[in-house]
Amino acid sequence: MSDDTRDIEALIDLMARLPGLGPRSARRAVLHLIKKRGPLMVPLVDALRNVAENARPCLNCGNIGTSDLCAICADETRANGEICVVEEVSDLWAMERAGIFKGRYHVLGGTLSALDAIGPEDLHIPKLLDRVATENVREVILALNATIDGQTTAHYIADQLSGDIAVTSLAQGVPIGGELDYLDDGTITAAMRARKSF
Repeated sequence: MSDDTRDIEALIDLMARLPGLGPRSARRAVLHLIKKRGPLMVPLVDALRNVAENARPCLNCGNIGTSDLCAICADETRANGEICVVEEVSDLWAMERAGIFKGRYHVLGGTLSALDAIGPEDLHIPKLLDRVATENVREVILALNATIDGQTTAHYIADQLSGDIAVTSLAQGVPIGGELDYLDDGTITAAMRARKSF
């Protein structure tokens, strides 16, 4: 590596660490940024600096924003007694893109995992239980991934919640537009078990 390309190679190496980008994609992205320096690279650098300085987790739910409470937790119209529990912020954002849920969220920060020695105290489960006790929650929706760890976490949380709290989970099964031939056995099994009247 020559001295005159060291900074560029360092940027490529950093970009290659991002999810979904390998070394070749990172190289193409960096070359494109250099070519579009004024309209793209300079604003990107400013945006990265702003996010690095200002982004922080919401003190209530764990969403990412720029203030102590995210816009969802600050919105009183969303204090409707429903909390949707998700594993990561990306899951919360996916739910918001769908635009179907109008309550509040709680980000666990992962799932329980015996193999990785991740227990309830390593996640935001105690904070969830506190919120349920203090926020007049009527329903907890467990929107966790349909993995072994996700389902283990869902069962643990359901066991911790008691009283008049409804605990529900997202339906699982055949996605819209899905063809049976392309689905795995677990998805087909879940769809068969969650079948409903036609």
